[in-house]
Amino acid sequence: MNHDFQDDATSSSAPADETSTLRHRRIRSFVTRAGRVSPGQQRAIDQLGPRYIVPYDAQVADWSAVFGREAPRVLEIGFGMGGTTAEIAAKRPGDDFIGVEVHEPGVGALLKLIGEQGLGNLRILQHDAVEVLEHMIAPASLDGVHIYFPDPWHKARHHKRRLIQPKFVALLVSRLKPGGYVHLATDWQNYAEQMLEVLSAEPALQNTSDGYAPRPDYRPVTKFEKRGLNLGHGVWDLLFRRV
Repeated sequence: MNHDFQDDATSSSAPADETSTLRHRRIRSFVTRAGRVSPGQQRAIDQLGPRYIVPYDAQVADWSAVFGREAPRVLEIGFGMGGTTAEIAAKRPGDDFIGVEVHEPGVGALLKLIGEQGLGNLRILQHDAVEVLEHMIAPASLDGVHIYFPDPWHKARHHKRRLIQPKFVALLVSRLKPGGYVHLATDWQNYAEQMLEVLSAEPALQNTSDGYAPRPDYRPVTKFEKRGLNLGHGVWDLLFRRV
């Protein structure tokens, strides 16, 4: 998924008010990576992009009009190649999913899955997640947020670049309905500990478990994750609700 918390002091793009506490510097939720788009992915972008990619706009989107219905709405930040996203959307046809990912091969891969599986309850935003949250998602409008295996930034001096930080979590929570959930997963214990600490310190969130959560049935085990588990590596899920 490779999303992180990246400061860019040269940018003039900033939140509209001080309450988000993200104002002083623009914070990006990703680091740009090069990636080759396959012919199949490009074909999916060309053919399905106009229907399933929502263009970024600095104003709140009418998501009921976008999806053509009123349904519970879940935002996923950093869907990578989209396999997990497509599987969850297929398992939960009554919910609508907004996937945010900046990397073109991942966007093409998920569009391909949407086409193959006929997933009408998925839309894609190819843009920075912080700006999407700030401008396109209304306060108290989301039923859930998924962030799976964000970039752990292993070196201690880079931990400040991690996505799960108090300011970002406060922004996330502001977009959740009361009772809405945040579901995180990581395979780095140090990052899991930080996630647990940050989410536990947010007064508007309540842990659904005593510490880490069991993996919910809707989140599939990825090939990468399975390989890690076979090698004895841990995976930590966290599930918090807005009170």
